[in-house]
Amino acid sequence: MALIHKATLSPTKVELLAAWLPGRPWYQGEAGTPVERVASYRFDDPEGAVGIETLLVKTGSGPTYQVPLTYRGAPVEGADEWLVGTMDHSALGRRWVYDGTGDIVYAEALAQALLTGSGQAQEFMEVDGHLEPRQPSMAITTSNISTDFAEARAVIAITGTTTADPTVIETDKLTLTIPRLLTHAVSFPGAVLFGTWPGQPASIPLAFANPR
Repeated sequence: MALIHKATLSPTKVELLAAWLPGRPWYQGEAGTPVERVASYRFDDPEGAVGIETLLVKTGSGPTYQVPLTYRGAPVEGADEWLVGTMDHSALGRRWVYDGTGDIVYAEALAQALLTGSGQAQEFMEVDGHLEPRQPSMAITTSNISTDFAEARAVIAITGTTTADPTVIETDKLTLTIPRLLTHAVSFPGAVLFGTWPGQPASIPLAFANPR
């Protein structure tokens, strides 16, 4: 499960992305264009220490981008190239926000979702001392799951990540592929994570996994 705090963020997530996106090689907009949140989905960190959220965003009339993010309570040594920025969270304090494609915790969670069909984390909000479920803003499903992948679920290291679209994460056991622009259907072999969201009723591939 994912506990969503009623909190003020400074800067907000979309404000962080508005500054970060223009520096990506797959970004097609202009710097300074406001970023609009389209939908999002979350995964669980089994340790409960890292927030894992993938945002789908747009800038103006441009394409929909997929941006996996991880939220941490302290900086990760040697991971400056993946740092999106920092924000102040009124409930949790300072948070370091990373591009998830360079974060082993995201790679582990994505591998689990792709290879087990575990889906997204159920979100809850604390209201008057009680946890109330929050409806997800999009749906994700998995296909082509194979028992051949059973031993590949336990990803323990990232050996390399590209910065192109699609972004490819090489791990010790899997190749994970994440399309950044979700404007057209892409096809790769292996297990596939699909998504639908308001305004996009047809399934769009969000990620792929293949054993190395």
